[in-house]
Amino acid sequence: MTKTPVFSIGTVADLLDVPTSTLRTWEDRYGLIVPERSSGGQRLYTREQVEQLRFVKASIDGGMQPGDAHRVLSDRLASGDVLTTPGPEAPHIAVLLAERDPFAAGLTDFFLRTEGYRVLVALSADEAMATFVQEKPELVVVDLLLSDGAGYELCRRASEWGQARIIAISSLDTRDRALDAGADVFLQKPLDPMQLISVVRDMLGSSAVTAHRPLK
Repeated sequence: MTKTPVFSIGTVADLLDVPTSTLRTWEDRYGLIVPERSSGGQRLYTREQVEQLRFVKASIDGGMQPGDAHRVLSDRLASGDVLTTPGPEAPHIAVLLAERDPFAAGLTDFFLRTEGYRVLVALSADEAMATFVQEKPELVVVDLLLSDGAGYELCRRASEWGQARIIAISSLDTRDRALDAGADVFLQKPLDPMQLISVVRDMLGSSAVTAHRPLK
């Protein structure tokens, strides 16, 4: 389970159906799940922290008070209990991969296909947008430097249309700009294939974090 902070607070709130104000209150009041802050001041959560928040949310839904749910979580973490995530359960889901580097696109395509996803590769912003409109993928992985930086506009337009989740990738550390453009997650290149797959599973609902959650 990756410990890299990639999930924005808005994305976590959407995944878990919890208001962002509630997440901030839990952080301030109990101090157990504390996200990292980006250089721009945005809260960023690891996948492990999303699992922990899901445990808290499920405990509260089951009748616990928030304080009790956090105490139980604290006890489980102290005892070394692992909050597990099942493997992929959603083959044939469409993923649009908008990547400027054909070699990198080929590798990422391979890893995503081995997980059962239907991958749509686009090597330019125009091709990516046309594919997005025609295929209506559930998730977009977009290189922000695609077509000389047109990836940001692709993020904005995909976010405005609201049919897909968005993972932004770049060789530059432009996390805040990516999130401002509408990305749900930012990953910096070179990509760790296992980290990418873990994030894709979470975003598409094939893990305990997002199981049966609708796409935005």
